[in-house]
Amino acid sequence: MSSQPLPLVGAAGSPYSRKLRAVLRYRRAPYVWIQQGSPESASLPKPKVQLLPQLIMKGVDGQRVARTDTTPLIRELEELVSNERSVIPNDPALALLDALIEDYADEWLTKAMFHYRWAFEADIAKAAAILPRGSASQKSDEFLAQAGKAFSKRQIDRLWVVGSNETTAPIIEESYLRFLERFEDHLRSHRFVLGERPGSCDFGLYGQLTQLALFDPTAMQTTLRAAPRVYAWTELVEDLSGLEPQADQWITREAIPETLRVLLIEIGRVYPPFLLGNAAALEAGKDRVECVIDGRTWSQKPFPYQGKCLQWLRRDYAALEEADRLFVDQTLQGTGLENLFVQPVLSARSDRVPA
Repeated sequence: MSSQPLPLVGAAGSPYSRKLRAVLRYRRAPYVWIQQGSPESASLPKPKVQLLPQLIMKGVDGQRVARTDTTPLIRELEELVSNERSVIPNDPALALLDALIEDYADEWLTKAMFHYRWAFEADIAKAAAILPRGSASQKSDEFLAQAGKAFSKRQIDRLWVVGSNETTAPIIEESYLRFLERFEDHLRSHRFVLGERPGSCDFGLYGQLTQLALFDPTAMQTTLRAAPRVYAWTELVEDLSGLEPQADQWITREAIPETLRVLLIEIGRVYPPFLLGNAAALEAGKDRVECVIDGRTWSQKPFPYQGKCLQWLRRDYAALEEADRLFVDQTLQGTGLENLFVQPVLSARSDRVPA
């Protein structure tokens, strides 16, 4: 990797920006943080779709390009940053568990992040006041007030896109609380999700928690009440550049803790029904995902990207050696996550909520 620091364009209010920045810090990779919308970002390459974060790297033609998808970027950095500070377990079966948990964080916990920020008055008010000032604090109060109002309206109008509505709100909030309780229990005896060193899944969880635990008032209160360890852990993962990981600090197959299995059960309770329902809607060309999560109706717009997430997880599962796949099957048995790999994509008809 070049000694020149990689420009990373992001924002404090973007969970994926915080996720990738924390990985770069932990990996001790040379980078510079550039605030979205700042003068320093103006001349940098822009991605086709304006998503955050944007890591500026050399493309295949040698020209600089803006890359935006954190999950493949983290894996590409494994090759570019050659040191002992990998975030991918060297055991391929554990690496699949790591990918499953990271995917849950990126694609399910983000629903809670979006919901809490834009469904409660106190959270809306804070986001409207703070987020525009991240890149435009020199603007007038009147300008910032209008910007915050416009931004809030746009985001509130998009709540339905991630599935947040009056019907699904209890599912999202109960799921977040259970996640907190299970992760809190795990942190009583483990420093990170997969042992005493962080995996990619830790940074995925951390990214969403920078907002849920540390910024949005309603979710923050829930976190402090139910899971003070999770709150403290989120602040810790902000910068792990001083941690000195050892090769033997990943959990072993023989010592999968019960607290991790309980966490996997929680993920399997809510995430596979959505991923499979989303895939079924995409396969059938439907404009709605209609499925049952935790015994209740879930309905939202389908997402092609989350269809790809399921394909990538299945690809990685299929690539495992037979013994590794057997271990994964045994570990996931009874969690609900096994359905991602043994259950075919459901037809739209069979996945509908019974009348």
